[in-house]
Amino acid sequence: MDSPTNSQKTACFVTVSDDDEIDYSIKAEFYDSDLDDKDELWMAKKRDGRASDAVLSCPACFTTVCLECQRHEQYVTQYRAVFVVNCEVDKDNALQHSTAPSKAGKRRRNSEEKETHSADSERVNSVVCSTCSTEVGVFDSEEIYHFFNVIPSEP
Repeated sequence: MDSPTNSQKTACFVTVSDDDEIDYSIKAEFYDSDLDDKDELWMAKKRDGRASDAVLSCPACFTTVCLECQRHEQYVTQYRAVFVVNCEVDKDNALQHSTAPSKAGKRRRNSEEKETHSADSERVNSVVCSTCSTEVGVFDSEEIYHFFNVIPSEP
């Protein structure tokens, strides 16, 4: 009987390889020891010397959606950016965003408060990942992207 380290035959008589048959002295064809350095130079060139708080990725498919962003001061899981990659603005899906503080639980007693509330609201469009169509944030009227459904990583 062969030992577990030798090649074994499965039920359909296909040979299964083990580590003794792999020659690790030959470098893999797709290996590049300088790849990290090349990636870092590419990223520095893309950012043009500007700093970023994080690199943002889609939570569903991990596609990079932003290379330069600024973290929100109060909501640390939210980011804003001007330049994005792999994102599409859904012009058909306009959302109403209230910029006034919420008055939950209180009734408005006159129509003047309702008019003020509608004046303080802003229309934003949904932003989706161009790879998998997952909603990752919104695009406002000042042409700023606000990301809230993303995975941040070190810049």
